[in-house]
Amino acid sequence: MDQALPDDPSAARPEGQAPEGRASFGFRDVPAAEKAGLVREVFASVAPRYDLMNDLMSGGVHRLWKNAMVDVVNPRPGEKLLDVAGGTGDIAFRLLDRQGERPDVTVCDINPAMLEVGRDRAVDRGLLHGLTWATGDAEHLPFPDRSFDAYTIAFGLRNVTDIDQALRDAHRVLKPGGRFYCLEFSKVTSAPVGRVYDAYSERALPFFGKVIARDAESYRYLHESIRRFPPQRELAARMRAAGFENVSWRDMSLGVVALHQGWRI
Repeated sequence: MDQALPDDPSAARPEGQAPEGRASFGFRDVPAAEKAGLVREVFASVAPRYDLMNDLMSGGVHRLWKNAMVDVVNPRPGEKLLDVAGGTGDIAFRLLDRQGERPDVTVCDINPAMLEVGRDRAVDRGLLHGLTWATGDAEHLPFPDRSFDAYTIAFGLRNVTDIDQALRDAHRVLKPGGRFYCLEFSKVTSAPVGRVYDAYSERALPFFGKVIARDAESYRYLHESIRRFPPQRELAARMRAAGFENVSWRDMSLGVVALHQGWRI
């Protein structure tokens, strides 16, 4: 069930936020100016096996989460859609398929290696029309104000340096009436399940990273970034602070992930 934000979003305060001038990089706080480069290195390393690793780590359930997100977006023919931090095309291909006639999907990712994987996948699938690829930072998107009808970001918001700036820029590029959707790992709602999940992700992500992607450290960072990402209610409050209205979220898999949505009025 979707859950609405209470009327007073100022009541929620960020927990575990890095000190001013610094940003969280996993469990470490690093100079804010360095985080984007560190994240770029992580995804340049994991790009060739990123989708395979997603299948292994989630048992394929990430596909169900992404399908559910696109069901909620419900793109209509002719709408201009933006998928941010979706370089390998996993969300964009689903949007393109759902949109049907007059597709118009732009993928924006800060990492050229991820975009290269996505372009290759698109060519292999014969997806040559209605799909645009752009290199850009989620905090300062290379698009004019009021350009898109819907904005999606799946498992990418936790990797930006300044979440609040990324939310403000998402609001900026949406048309009035535009919709924002964020699918991200979140706070498990069951304490026993949460303990099992934390133990699994702490051990399994670096293990699979070492065996499959030959990069345990990058997947250790991914686990740590999940743990430091704001919980559902806090993220909803920060969306409201960025200007979004009608903010709500839907927990999936007992809150392992949550789908947040909001509107630009």
